Amino acid sequence: MASRDIAALDEAISRPLAGGREWTVDASYIYCEQVARLHYENFPVGSLLIPKKLRKHFHAIYAFARAADDFADEGYDRSYPAEERLDLLRRWRDLLRIASSDGPSHPVFVALSRTIEEFDLPISLFEDLISAFSQDVIRKRYDNFEELIDYCSRSANPVGRLILLLFGHRGEQMHEWSDAICTALQLTNHWQDVAIDLDKDRIYIPLADLGRFGLDESSIRARIADEGFKRMMRFEIDRAREFFREGKPLCLSVSGRLAVELRAVWLGGWHVLDLIEQNDCDVFARRPVINSSEKRRILWQAMSKERFRRY
Repeated sequence: MASRDIAALDEAISRPLAGGREWTVDASYIYCEQVARLHYENFPVGSLLIPKKLRKHFHAIYAFARAADDFADEGYDRSYPAEERLDLLRRWRDLLRIASSDGPSHPVFVALSRTIEEFDLPISLFEDLISAFSQDVIRKRYDNFEELIDYCSRSANPVGRLILLLFGHRGEQMHEWSDAICTALQLTNHWQDVAIDLDKDRIYIPLADLGRFGLDESSIRARIADEGFKRMMRFEIDRAREFFREGKPLCLSVSGRLAVELRAVWLGGWHVLDLIEQNDCDVFARRPVINSSEKRRILWQAMSKERFRRY
């Protein structure tokens, strides 16, 4: 691998530290906001539904997670070695630990350390995210559903708990409902991206579930949505919906902008599952995505508790 390729993946760490620049807290939050706006996907960063006073804290959390996710996921067409990716994740984890004890120098951690202190956020939630990203580098298959749920508990659930903590919700029941929604969203993403994950040699569908429907790895690699595959996808979709239902009370227990945000996220994930079914579960022929008009409809539904209750 060319050294410039390795450097490209390393830029999230090395570029902000070049020249020995000292980052103020305000400048660090601005840096995190720029990262968020450049890479925004499904994380609710900068949303108008998020109170202005909290947005910079969302940006800091997102910038942390975005870089770690990139270390695990970016540049698969350039075949970065697993050890190189794991080394970057270890360095990112070390910066996190330094930030919680000493004065950080990287802008993401200058901002994040202030957010962690202000909201009393557990470092373990951030370490769980790094653990999941590291697992993505070295683990490409899951034997059973329980193993996949353990992965979701670290790859998705910490984000929901962090959001609740930013809004001042520390009750365990709320956090458990949040875990269910985040797991549902992660599963939905896996079912939505079967084809994309194959390009990274990842199969998140548990091998036990493949066998249950008369399938195996070669069946998935063939990218043919035959009847066995469609039955399996409906089975997995039902599993994800159960987690959505389990977490639904959270969307009705909070108020204000957070309630609308959570309902919109919940409805968005539920609708992706609808789209998979509407496409006859053929996620190889077409990746199900929510278009602009559907997003507007979801937001309209999320604005009302009564409309949301119908699901």
